[in-house]
Amino acid sequence: MEREEVKASTSPALERALPSERTGPFLAISNAFLALFSIVGLALWGLPFYYDFMVRQFGWSHAQVTSGNAYSKVAVGLIFGVIAGWLVDRFGPRRLMMAGVLMAGAALIGLGYISTLGGFYFFYVFNALGYVCGGPLPNQVLLSRWFDQSRGKAMGFAYLGISLGAATVPWISTLLVHRFGWQAALRILGILIIVISFPMAFFVKDAPANRRPEEDTAAGPAAIKSAFKTFPFYLLALGSMCSIAAVSGAQQNLKLYLSLDQHYTQFEAARIVSLVFTFSIVGRLLMGWLADRFPKKYVMLLIYLLVACAIPLLFIAPFKGGMYVFAVIFGIGLGGDYMIIPLMTAEIFGVRILGTLMGVLLTADSVAEAVSPLVVGHLRDVSGTYRSGFLVLVAVALLGAIAVAALPRRRPAA
Repeated sequence: MEREEVKASTSPALERALPSERTGPFLAISNAFLALFSIVGLALWGLPFYYDFMVRQFGWSHAQVTSGNAYSKVAVGLIFGVIAGWLVDRFGPRRLMMAGVLMAGAALIGLGYISTLGGFYFFYVFNALGYVCGGPLPNQVLLSRWFDQSRGKAMGFAYLGISLGAATVPWISTLLVHRFGWQAALRILGILIIVISFPMAFFVKDAPANRRPEEDTAAGPAAIKSAFKTFPFYLLALGSMCSIAAVSGAQQNLKLYLSLDQHYTQFEAARIVSLVFTFSIVGRLLMGWLADRFPKKYVMLLIYLLVACAIPLLFIAPFKGGMYVFAVIFGIGLGGDYMIIPLMTAEIFGVRILGTLMGVLLTADSVAEAVSPLVVGHLRDVSGTYRSGFLVLVAVALLGAIAVAALPRRRPAA
């Protein structure tokens, strides 16, 4: 009733006088695209491209170069992840996003100067903070508030930023490393993140109350308490953690595996890594389209099964043609993986408490995302091969698919 009164009191002339009503959705989706392009595509997925340089120059192990992301994500996620979700619900995403962009850029600039593990871990903390404050969490909430029926397409388009950033960063990095060295290349990437993302984060606005979905006016605290008591929430957490662990464990060790174990050239490794994220663009568009037309549960299950089927292809890396098949299947699965989680969460629990729930889910997912590459790297150091680590990732991906299969198709009746 209140929403109808607000709409009734808003005349066409007044609507024309409110620029945010017309430009808000465009600014929201543009901001999400650029933020995810920079903070996730360039920073999160770009950093593993530099791990083999660190191994060669500093003599660090596979476990050590993958541990920065693990330790920082666990520390930051457990301490700040849930708080960040509450802050987004309480104050809106804009201020948090601006801080996140600055911290993500500063992290890469700092990592371009380090030569010790202590400095490595210190700046990786800022990378994790940038991801929590300026990455998927605030942008998912922002888009969910501006878009309702077309939420899947909006999320899919915005998440193209991750794919585009991750697909281009190997080539950008290869050129920068060749011209300036790997440390200067990291510093330049950090500056690019701030230049690309901060202006749009400064101008973006949260959706006004009369533009938000009807369910956005539901009571918050009671709904949060109810959500945490439901079995589907924990199934969703388990499924998302498992699939993201499988994706991250494979992707963050991919360049190390190709370069140091399979002796691919820098150009060949960059081509495979870039191809994965190029096909993730197809995955994001396809899965966003499917999520608007079919039950999101089945779309999520399809994504998780694609990831589980792709990882075994890494065993045939000596046959380079097989790696292109891996890049296609894994890329499509990766493209839909992160995007489908907020869509499924909103489908089951609504959007009013989406920020708080995604704060919890992303905290759990960040731990899985961070620990998985470290475990795989440690198994490689102990056994001298990636075989056992990749088998663990396949098992984890299948467990995630089983958890998703047990989810309800839609929000339970009150």
